[in-house]
Amino acid sequence: MRAVYLNPIVVNSFLLLLLSRCVWPLALLFSLGMMPAAFAAAPAPAHRFEIGANEFLLDGKPFQIRCGELHAPRVAQEYWQHRLRMVKAMGLNIVCAYLFWNMHEPRPGEFNWSGQADAAAFCRAAQAEGLWVILRPGPYACAEWEMGGLPWWLLKHDDVKLRTRDPRYLEATKRYLKEVGRELGPLQVTRGGPILMVQVENEYGFYGKDSDYMGELRGALLDAGFDVPLFACNPKQHLKDGYRADLFPVVNFGTDPEGAFKALREILPTGPLMCGEFYPGWFDTWGAPHHTGNPTRYLTDLGYMLKAGASFSIYMAHGGTTFGFFTGADRPFKPDTSSYDYDAPISEAGWVTPQFEQTRALFAQHLLPGETIPQPPPRNPVISIAPVAATSLARVFCNLPAPLTEERPRTMEAYDQDYGCILYRTQLPPGPAATLEAAAIHDVGQVFLDGQRIGFTDRRSRNFRVQLPERTHPVTLDILVEAMGRVNFGVEVHDRKGIHAPITLAVADQAPAELRDWEIFRLPFDSAMLDALRFEAVQPAGAAVGVPAFWRATVKIEQPGDCFLDMRPWGKGFVWVNGHNLGRYWNIGPQQTMYVPGPWLKAGDNEIVVLDLLGPEQPVIAALAKPILDQLRPQLDFARAKRREVKLRTDFGPPAHADSFAAGSNLQEVRFGAPARGRYFCLEALTAHDGGPLASIAEIALLDANGQPLSTEGWTIGYVDSEEREREDGTAENAIDGQTANFWRTQWGEAQPGFPHRLILDLGQSRVVGGFRYVPRQGAADVPGRIKEYRIFVADDLIDP
Repeated sequence: MRAVYLNPIVVNSFLLLLLSRCVWPLALLFSLGMMPAAFAAAPAPAHRFEIGANEFLLDGKPFQIRCGELHAPRVAQEYWQHRLRMVKAMGLNIVCAYLFWNMHEPRPGEFNWSGQADAAAFCRAAQAEGLWVILRPGPYACAEWEMGGLPWWLLKHDDVKLRTRDPRYLEATKRYLKEVGRELGPLQVTRGGPILMVQVENEYGFYGKDSDYMGELRGALLDAGFDVPLFACNPKQHLKDGYRADLFPVVNFGTDPEGAFKALREILPTGPLMCGEFYPGWFDTWGAPHHTGNPTRYLTDLGYMLKAGASFSIYMAHGGTTFGFFTGADRPFKPDTSSYDYDAPISEAGWVTPQFEQTRALFAQHLLPGETIPQPPPRNPVISIAPVAATSLARVFCNLPAPLTEERPRTMEAYDQDYGCILYRTQLPPGPAATLEAAAIHDVGQVFLDGQRIGFTDRRSRNFRVQLPERTHPVTLDILVEAMGRVNFGVEVHDRKGIHAPITLAVADQAPAELRDWEIFRLPFDSAMLDALRFEAVQPAGAAVGVPAFWRATVKIEQPGDCFLDMRPWGKGFVWVNGHNLGRYWNIGPQQTMYVPGPWLKAGDNEIVVLDLLGPEQPVIAALAKPILDQLRPQLDFARAKRREVKLRTDFGPPAHADSFAAGSNLQEVRFGAPARGRYFCLEALTAHDGGPLASIAEIALLDANGQPLSTEGWTIGYVDSEEREREDGTAENAIDGQTANFWRTQWGEAQPGFPHRLILDLGQSRVVGGFRYVPRQGAADVPGRIKEYRIFVADDLIDP
């Protein structure tokens, strides 16, 4: 039931009587919609949680939130209790629980709250372990999750505008949030449950500025029956974007809590300070170095917040694994690994790490009176599996469903398909060598002629072109497209998979001709498709056949336990263990193993099915007792083993803009005197504030002539003179992925080339650029590489063809 607002003057005396122990500012009480809920509560709640004038209050007493993020879908349900006990043993008193809309409503109006999606059971398990819960229901989550948690079927509307007041989006959102209220509303602290606070949306300020949109979602949560405090989180650069006084604000950061809280105080003059996401590590993307945190900085910043009495949520306390098809992708397009280890204090398999012990020791110095920290539970048993050869295979091309027919190919969503692969087929007449090209192919395309692989397309490098050989007879053209997870951040979440028409064939000296009359085969790789596969025995001579195929092996285990499948002999694809989809593997790394929770194995025979879209070197199943998460093999990358070498124009001409950045870590917006047009945007760094040879950028976003951000869809790094790839992930793509916690950084190891440093963005096509936003590398005042003097060039010919 929706809260009804009352006139504070009329009920003032009555409120004073009822709330004599509450020190909330009266205006804040009403803005958060708490008063009517208090009246509506029939039985007295077992506990009372409030936002006080200076601190959070639990049952009227000061309460510092020591929270840790833990995503139930990223942990085997059988291990929820173990991971929650680990969280408690680290010294945390709250667990932060994300909901992913696309898991709970896989089809419009069809809701799923069972198994890995049983959020209510997870919250009850947390309460049983003495933990409170902060609920983050979305509708948008980010979290390196497919489409940021938004359901794929929203994209069936070609012109839908996500995370806006588009009626089609809002209607679906309100239906979902109403269902969340039905399922989880009874678990609020006001009704004896563990849920203390509920987040509205997630980091919306990075995406937009529409406070009315945030108001619509706030109203939807009130309508859904939520009567605990509602809050919104944003990075410090975007705290004022979409801000509403009736949503309690918290700030997200990975370092420099003093600076972040100073920014928060600009919109929250009084009230408790809280970090909504505090990053001890970072996630990994395919083909990039494995990320590790900075324990010294992490513990220093954590200690600062503890001493200051600020509250926080460690993102992630335990990362776990993104099972199934739910891995997302950073923008413009950097697909995420299935391992979500995050270098978190609790490892992917639930193990104690040095960061865990250090965090636990730090918390022990800041406990409330009477508070104690329990011992961590023992590590779950771990096994290894000796190599076992696959005995049967099912070729993808021999297990195709009935096709759809289409004159012009469309994306997966248009064919009502969610995940997996999609195959496009047409017939080509005899002809000379030609160039096959699509407007775009999302995400990896394999091109076959009469079943023989001819080449690849790859969205990471925006290569949507393949050279076809001469054809002396009619041939079948197949384009097998793999969806690698929809982008989960920024406006690029409008990420439709498959072929984006037109697709053309061009012969030298002739205009391209559009190919028409296609057959479309949907390959969702769901349980129905897997159950229908027709397997054949593996023939020794063809054991390493290089075609897309499912490989099956039976593995006998005496005593089940956790293990890590060794995927180094395999190419690229997915793995199912006894029907459980473990997620994605790719031999380029950095992840080379796949975590298998012990409860998903059984004593006796276990069926393991590997879908390899490239073809394995050896179809052998083995498991290790330790993970491999940091081994890159760029030589195996079919499309981008190294950055493309380019030739720069000798003279860039006059700059579009030249100036100096201010010192510090704050976002800086720069507008040109006159808009410039070009395909390439070059930032040339001339000096650094610290006087050293290094340059770094946390984030750069381009603006159009009206000052609005340009979409990064189709962008690539055209050129960078230096980037650190050995000792950390300082790759240039970090500067345009929307994440301010990581950064582009020039080499700082054995090689330290000096200024000037050039970073050139290839925008894919000529665009009008009116300015840009620059976020320096985050951290304390003395971090190296913050750019001082710079020049900007925008042109179509900075890079020679």
